[in-house]
Amino acid sequence: MPIVKVIEVIASSEKSFDDAIRNAVAEVSKTIHNIDSVFVKDFKAHVKDGQLASYGVICKISFRVDDH
Repeated sequence: MPIVKVIEVIASSEKSFDDAIRNAVAEVSKTIHNIDSVFVKDFKAHVKDGQLASYGVICKISFRVDDH
């Protein structure tokens, strides 16, 4: 039976929430393998001079633990 581990990460983007999620997965993928899913726990946007300046997400990323 596979074991699944969940980690929580925070990521951001100056483009969009979608891009922030992609950044989270891309960064975690550099050191974690067997990623199964990403659950977006929270969204946050930063405002500067009355305009959206950046988009942030808090994600829970699930991955299977190697059995060897």
